[in-house]
Amino acid sequence: WVKASVGKWKQVALRRGITGRDVAQAILDVEGIRDVRIEQVDLADQASIKDFSLRLTEPVDVLINNAGVMQPPHHRQTTDGFELMFGTNHLGHFALTGRILPNLLATPYPRVVTISSVAHKSGTAKVLAGNPPQSYKPYRGYSQSKLANLLFATELDRRARVAGSPLISMAAHPGVAATSLVRDREGMGARWLARRVASPLMPYVFHGPDEGAQPILYALAFGDPGGFYGPKQLFESTGRIGRSKRSRLAQDPELAKALWQQSETQTGVVFNL
Repeated sequence: WVKASVGKWKQVALRRGITGRDVAQAILDVEGIRDVRIEQVDLADQASIKDFSLRLTEPVDVLINNAGVMQPPHHRQTTDGFELMFGTNHLGHFALTGRILPNLLATPYPRVVTISSVAHKSGTAKVLAGNPPQSYKPYRGYSQSKLANLLFATELDRRARVAGSPLISMAAHPGVAATSLVRDREGMGARWLARRVASPLMPYVFHGPDEGAQPILYALAFGDPGGFYGPKQLFESTGRIGRSKRSRLAQDPELAKALWQQSETQTGVVFNL
């Protein structure tokens, strides 16, 4: 379904971005599917995440942590005072996963896939600082948030194994996908060059949203616990899917544990695996 239906919406995605209603309609177009529900949650607002988790009463087989803010030109904060990329891309997903963990564990084979990026390789041990305003740089901040995603996915898997939990945690990255994220005026699109030049050219150079979704589906269908998957060609930007390379810091268990403990303190969310 995903390749066919997302492919159907590819031009919509490149023009204005796929909305939740677009995706819901694409799912309903598949024969035999009648029950689709859209819920709204703001991952830049811890209260919104909590409210969503309280509304969610059904078991959850699969969670894909895919929300993202990419390179706002200036330091911005979430509702709770965290830097926007770190607070949304990492702390938002950390809290969401922890709060709906009971729903995940209510299923026989729960899976969590957290979306990182090749940009994680530019992340540093200062990831624990959470992108403070005095040293804020858009690309570095984004890289730190993507390193945090990968550390979170790895530590979640480790903790699940120690606890004997059925939950499987993996990570994936889309390579370089031509989506509306590049021209989003809240992020890279605030720059004229990215919005007017890079965004229109990207579909001719890189793959689209449908191909960008394939590593996520690959991880869900074939991934091993703790695995990291993405395109293998052209510096991991496109091509066939397989295991992706992690930076040295992304493999640091002590850094992963430190980030986890800090994230529990910052969000007030504790995982009961």
